Amino acid sequence: MTQIPNPVEPFGEVNVHPKPDGSIEIVATILMVPDIEGARTGLALDASASMKKMYGVSAAVSVLFAKASAALNVVEPVARTMAAYLANFSSTGSTRLIYWAVSPDGSQVEEIGDVNKDSSETIQISGPKKQQWGRGTKLLPPVKYFVETAFDKAPWALALIVTDGKVEDIEEVKAYSLELGRQIASGKRSFIKLVLIGVGEDVDEGQMEQLDDLFEGSGIKDAKGEDIDIWDHKLASEMKKLEEIFSEVVSENAIVAESATITNEAGVVVKEYHDGLPALLRFTLPKGSTKFTIKHPAGEIVQEIK
Repeated sequence: MTQIPNPVEPFGEVNVHPKPDGSIEIVATILMVPDIEGARTGLALDASASMKKMYGVSAAVSVLFAKASAALNVVEPVARTMAAYLANFSSTGSTRLIYWAVSPDGSQVEEIGDVNKDSSETIQISGPKKQQWGRGTKLLPPVKYFVETAFDKAPWALALIVTDGKVEDIEEVKAYSLELGRQIASGKRSFIKLVLIGVGEDVDEGQMEQLDDLFEGSGIKDAKGEDIDIWDHKLASEMKKLEEIFSEVVSENAIVAESATITNEAGVVVKEYHDGLPALLRFTLPKGSTKFTIKHPAGEIVQEIK
């Protein structure tokens, strides 16, 4: 599978699946904020030692020079924006904030607290207060915190996890995630969507893609026969709007246009929607296709795939 980088608006994601016969399956989502009853949200901020400069924490040995050498805190304004957005989407009007990768081995989390839209404007985000900056980066603890503690009783949840580097326990996270997916499929646990957001130049996007593609071909489906997929990933440098965090959450039941026709560059009609264009699209292009066009009453959208 190939995910098209920076798809044209209003797409959230465009995934290209080449088939053995040369045809091309497209799975695409149209950006929208879903309306999910009982939704809860959370934001986990990387507090490993490599993040200190992003929080504006000085590495100066002497406190006399700390103020002069301190870097700008670039995390706080971004975290405030994300928190306000997530709080607005949450059914409780607030979102749960935590630091992760704290303690000497980076295996703990530290709660910041629940933040609503108003309090997000003034909350101080400057790094862990109760524990040390982590010398390791373990992802499983924040995942388990959201799944088993913060949102254990929530009918649906979304958590953003910000990271600046490589996580050390990727295999443990993958094993836990697959088991979690099976539990969600069987109805033992409610659904949760986890979105990794990479910041900085040292992000291991290969790891992020491993999680993003973890459920592809797993055969894990819910009672309605729909695929379970709890992971998504984004690079902060490529995000244009916060709505992109919902790019894998939209439903085929959500209608965004009254009708539409999809063609390839040769004008071959591959799909027609007479009863409404859904936010989640699945269709197959003929062999050799390089783009597709969605024609709808208000205009058209052209997306290249090669």
